[in-house]
Amino acid sequence: MHATPLSRRTVLAGTAAAAALTALPSVQGRAEAADAAAPAYRWRNAVIGGTGFVTGVLFHPAVRGLAYARTDIGGAYRWDDRTGRWTPLTDHLGWDDWNLLGVEAMAVDPAHPGRVYLALGTYAQSWAGNGAILRSEDRGATWARTDLTVKLGGNEDGRGTGERLLVDPRDSDTLWLGTRHDGLLKSADRGATWSAAAGFPATPSAAGQGVTLLVAAGRAVYAGWGDSDGTAANLYRTTDGSTWQAVPGQPSGAAAKVPVRAAYDCHTRELYVTYADAPGPNGQSDGSVHKLATATGRWTDVTPVAPGGTTSDGGRDSFAYGGAAVDARRPGTVVVSTNNRWSAVDTLYRTTNGGRTWTSLKDSAVLDVSETPFLTFGADEPKFGWWIQAVAVDPYDSKHVVYGTGATLYGTRDLKHWAPQIRGLEETSVRLLISPPTGEAHLISGLGDVGVMYHERLTASPSRGMADNPVFGTATGLAQAAARPSYVVRTGFGDHGNGAYSNDGGRTWAPFAAQPAIAKGAPGPITTNSDGSVLLWSFVHWDGTKYPAQRSTDNGATWSEVASFPKGATPLADPADPTRFYAYDTDTGTLFASTDSGLTFTGRASGLPSGDSQFQLTAAPGRSGDLWLSTKWNGLYRSTDGGAAFTKLTGCWASYTLAFGKAAAGADYPAVYQVGSTDTITAVYRSDDGARTWVRINDDRHQWGWTGATIAADPRLYGRVYIATNGRGIQYGEPV
Repeated sequence: MHATPLSRRTVLAGTAAAAALTALPSVQGRAEAADAAAPAYRWRNAVIGGTGFVTGVLFHPAVRGLAYARTDIGGAYRWDDRTGRWTPLTDHLGWDDWNLLGVEAMAVDPAHPGRVYLALGTYAQSWAGNGAILRSEDRGATWARTDLTVKLGGNEDGRGTGERLLVDPRDSDTLWLGTRHDGLLKSADRGATWSAAAGFPATPSAAGQGVTLLVAAGRAVYAGWGDSDGTAANLYRTTDGSTWQAVPGQPSGAAAKVPVRAAYDCHTRELYVTYADAPGPNGQSDGSVHKLATATGRWTDVTPVAPGGTTSDGGRDSFAYGGAAVDARRPGTVVVSTNNRWSAVDTLYRTTNGGRTWTSLKDSAVLDVSETPFLTFGADEPKFGWWIQAVAVDPYDSKHVVYGTGATLYGTRDLKHWAPQIRGLEETSVRLLISPPTGEAHLISGLGDVGVMYHERLTASPSRGMADNPVFGTATGLAQAAARPSYVVRTGFGDHGNGAYSNDGGRTWAPFAAQPAIAKGAPGPITTNSDGSVLLWSFVHWDGTKYPAQRSTDNGATWSEVASFPKGATPLADPADPTRFYAYDTDTGTLFASTDSGLTFTGRASGLPSGDSQFQLTAAPGRSGDLWLSTKWNGLYRSTDGGAAFTKLTGCWASYTLAFGKAAAGADYPAVYQVGSTDTITAVYRSDDGARTWVRINDDRHQWGWTGATIAADPRLYGRVYIATNGRGIQYGEPV
């Protein structure tokens, strides 16, 4: 585990997943009708609690107990103070709209409590789709949508800066939208149509940050600009909605290069602005806090602590400032956050006198993470936070303060005792799932950023937190011995070992006694044969570089290279014969098999679909040589002779990931589940007759964007299936 627990998030939970999606074609308007009516299913999250970057929190200024949160890859949520829960608002976004699960900005209308707006778009790269605006009159219960002609970047650098979307303070029909590469946009019809805002003076850049924040100060609107060199203007203002000017006297220099967040105190008529030398959340080393008296134009430096001091270990205390929030009930009371302060640990500073003096809330904080134990990240105590750019003060309760981190949302009601305020908000990027046939847990998961978890209950965060000994950041491999389910192995990115085994079904772990040298930089997928006597470990660097696989017969004490194994392939063990392993070479479209316990591999069926590393090979439980190959839009193939030959199945035209669960009553074959397409959309399907017919089991309200990583089905409970999402955690469904 790195000292920066979630510093890999953009690469591992965002870019890598996005790269796998860039070639996905549209599924609308293709294929034949579904084979049967869809059964009724109930869908819920397997509770973990957060695990992702909460990039913004917005309390409604006119409704007690109402707030909204945005995340970088997991959509938006609405808070209900009476129930103490977040309700997801964007689960209806489906496969084709995967790029809209990243929320760039949100806005509420102070004069119309039911209105809420979302600016959606995860990536602004050329391969990503354009952004969209969602508009609601009923607090997100239903939405109208406007597709934009520009791209937004909810999971790119700068995603923790201020809200780039704003309802004009003088006219509820007018909205402003700041973009990264296309300047400032304006709508005169409550977000239904958009055009470039005339007169905005800053020049967009194809690679810049563009507008970093929009905030109302009285009847004026202020816009932060993230592409200044530290000497040019980076804060603009309009007082009439048509002409914009640089704010006079604004601070300059590296410590005030990028305006990150801004908050307006309507009592004192002062605007507080946090600054950094980079947009963050990583890569910042300097910053400041300034306030502007909007009536007089006077600027004052109110930075709580200037970056650059000396840490306790003699290093430089480098950091920036991030979140900013004012107390609507108490003039001059403001909370700001540090960001990217890894050595001394980030904190919140609070002032009650307009910034003349500040108090660090971390210094007296008591953290209680018992509801989400993973937040210790394998340490004795949790950190106060990191990636703190979202900060909010409840306008109806001065002591109710919340702040987002790279993994959760903390809240307090007394400025001393803090606990995750995260119920209902699940943002995990899920990579691997196992549903064991026996034991206490029905689910073990391998996750982005937070390793492996043992889910003894699905309705509470795993009591053991992240699997330790060693702790991983992102999991890359997870496998269970089919005939010895107490034996489980896992691999992943970690600082103190990259592989581990368990003899109690995943409750506790021990590290491999040794590991190949390449394992630290490129820990790929792993499997174990059906009796747990052989381990086969593949190695793939995050940049795609592939290395020879390694084999162990002594529980990871020694390893030997398997030269005939296709480099980078995902190894698969036969569930019934411990001497058999399989691997699908996606480069050549060839199935490789071993009949000598993984010592050697030879090619069998060839000429199958190739060219995509995301193709998946799955084995039906309890049967030797019964293999299923999901090749995305190339379809689904099956072999019943250990890969000597494959037959393309006609029941679906696209298959992305597949799993087997307990058979239906009277059926002689396990229930088959897949994320794929048999109808006009990509969805979750089940077959009770060996894939001859399929029924869709999710619905239009439960789609969760991209779900192509993996699924698992419960071998003990017919009908239960677990869905991995890229930002909405683990969803599980059961027949009603």
